Amino acid sequence: MRYIKEIIILLIQMLMFYIFPLSAGPTDMMGMVVFIILSVFILSILMGSLSKEKIKYLYPIVIAVLFIPSVFIYYNESALIHSLWYLVISIIGLLIGTIISKIKNKLS
Repeated sequence: MRYIKEIIILLIQMLMFYIFPLSAGPTDMMGMVVFIILSVFILSILMGSLSKEKIKYLYPIVIAVLFIPSVFIYYNESALIHSLWYLVISIIGLLIGTIISKIKNKLS
């Protein structure tokens, strides 16, 4: 399959958005949000550094859109702003990952 790396990273991200909140109690919400932000950042760095496909540049938009249904499942409408945070953080992570990939290719 051509996009196997991208699909695996997206599946992990979906697990973070939809399965992980099931394990958090009502007092754990802030820690969970920080953990999910961290996972978005790390997974977007992985996407930028591992993927050679141009489709990786859609990753930040896909992440922001994927988060929206979880707002209505686990949170309330005030959490919609996190979608923008995930967009920005995944753009930064994707850029860092792409730079890492370019440096790695120059060294080899």
